[in-house]
Amino acid sequence: MSESTFMDLASVEQEEDTQKGKFLTFQIGNETYGIEIRFVTEIIGLQPITEVPELPEYIKGIINLRGKIIPVMDVRLRFGKPFREYNDRTCVVVVDCGNLAVGLIVDSVAEVLTIADEDIVPPPDVSRGRNKYIKGIGKVAGEVKLLLDCNRLLLEDMIEELAQL
Repeated sequence: MSESTFMDLASVEQEEDTQKGKFLTFQIGNETYGIEIRFVTEIIGLQPITEVPELPEYIKGIINLRGKIIPVMDVRLRFGKPFREYNDRTCVVVVDCGNLAVGLIVDSVAEVLTIADEDIVPPPDVSRGRNKYIKGIGKVAGEVKLLLDCNRLLLEDMIEELAQL
């Protein structure tokens, strides 16, 4: 292994360490959700969305982000909540899950939080069947943050379908 390859590996490991335990938090209704910062590539304002026929209702369509076509999902609809009109606080969180960039439409972005492993507990058994998107529950200053599993949010069959766009 060359010295430069070793340095590249070391910088990747160091970058992963600095992102460990960091979550971007956002609001959907009254709940605060978090997604690991390592999946987040950027946060943008709402863009013009081109509808694509025959996709699930929660996939609102596609956007053109600096020449790259990205499907966008309304997280509120994905979670079975009623649609809410978009406003000036509505954001698109662009995530990269499974080598696919997807825009997540959220009500508003809150902050980046560091949550230690010992402050994250598994979701209760009652929610496992119904809320398969929750990876864990973060406890921060007396509040709970529902931590999402990026890969489950975009189920495998959906990843294949979106990759075709």
